Amino acid sequence: MTIAVITHEGWGGNPPGILCALLCMVQATADFLMEALFLRAELFGGECLMKSSIKKMIVAGVACTFALGLGYQQADAAYMLNPEVKNATPALKQAAQIGVLKYDNPAMKNLENKDAIVVMSFGTTFKQTRQKTIDATINAIKAAHPNTKVVTAFTSHIIIDRIKAKEGLEIPTPEQALDQLKKDGYTRIALASLDVIPGMEYEYNKAIFNEYKDQFKKMTLGTSLIYWQGQEGQTDEVTEALKALSSQFPKCGKDDAILIMAHGTPHPSNAYYSVMQSRLKEMGMNNVYIYSVEGWPSLQDVIKELKAKNVKTVTLMPMMMVAGDHANNDMAGDEPDSHKSILKKAGFNVNTYIHGIGENKQIRDLFVNRANESWDALQADK
Repeated sequence: MTIAVITHEGWGGNPPGILCALLCMVQATADFLMEALFLRAELFGGECLMKSSIKKMIVAGVACTFALGLGYQQADAAYMLNPEVKNATPALKQAAQIGVLKYDNPAMKNLENKDAIVVMSFGTTFKQTRQKTIDATINAIKAAHPNTKVVTAFTSHIIIDRIKAKEGLEIPTPEQALDQLKKDGYTRIALASLDVIPGMEYEYNKAIFNEYKDQFKKMTLGTSLIYWQGQEGQTDEVTEALKALSSQFPKCGKDDAILIMAHGTPHPSNAYYSVMQSRLKEMGMNNVYIYSVEGWPSLQDVIKELKAKNVKTVTLMPMMMVAGDHANNDMAGDEPDSHKSILKKAGFNVNTYIHGIGENKQIRDLFVNRANESWDALQADK
């Protein structure tokens, strides 16, 4: 059985981001849909939605539910709060924010501008890959902003502690970095992320933004490497990132396949991997498969497809900023439960490409673009 989902304003087939996870909720009722549509109209200005079209949309929604498909309107940065909402609460305003986040603090509007960039990464204890990926990317951001203070911050407190113990190197958390910048007199901060998708780590970045935005004159937060998916004139960052990643793909014969190891997450953004797989198909890369360490699809899911297509040789490579523990051990280790060992046991010839995507210059350039977007938002309306 094939289920096709068509969205009114977004991309159909595999709806992007968090909304894609809702496809599983095929038991939705008309009452639920009514409430969702009323909230959407309040958030994003759906005046016509609330009048002549509401009945048709509810009926259509219920019909789609019984057909095991759920269609609904896609949120996008082009939307604004309904002008009829005169006294929007902070929670309502925050719920309406997507894309690059921006905050101007009216209480500090008369302070002199003193700007800095904070680049946030999960980090890694693998020094060599850290230098080739995280450090190389941050150096590229510094090169793009030669007269601006750029600070590195790691979100993993465990990694920070281990690096300090092993190397004597002290890398701040985002909180520590911002506290120090405030003490040093900086008033405007552009936050940048080295996350691949807007998952749980990116939620940490957003939490930092919301916790500290009142302590500075202005603050912005850029998006992850992959965020927008081409709807309503936005950049198709899924295809953009996959094209950059494909620059490191080996040549493949008809019996070969490339397996891209993503991290995976319990966060609904795990659905991005489904979007990526569909994009790969659209790009004609039918021998490239995405699987995850801690999410869906799993390696076992992909093995079924490989056998169905009589694939003989596979190349494993990580879609992670660094080639750390997951790449060296989970993916390419010699233990019987490593992905390499599992695939060999299943009868495949296995090659490994143990390099973080931060080593890929085209990927680094995209991360620089994301940092630039945050910086440009900081500089807007000086």
